[in-house]
Amino acid sequence: MISVTRLNNKQFIVNAELIETIEETPDTVITLTTGRKLVVKESSSQLIDMVISYKQKIITGVFNKDSN
Repeated sequence: MISVTRLNNKQFIVNAELIETIEETPDTVITLTTGRKLVVKESSSQLIDMVISYKQKIITGVFNKDSN
């Protein structure tokens, strides 16, 4: 899961596994595998970095070890 920001500055969480495409038109549009489109403030490069970080945490097993 990654945290992103709507254009109205409200933050929400997106399941990174459902991201199909990311476009800048000039706003950043995330298209999910469900067909739903989300417009966010983050750039495509920021989103890519967030998804990579998320997946690295899953692979290394670092996700939420401190909260258990």
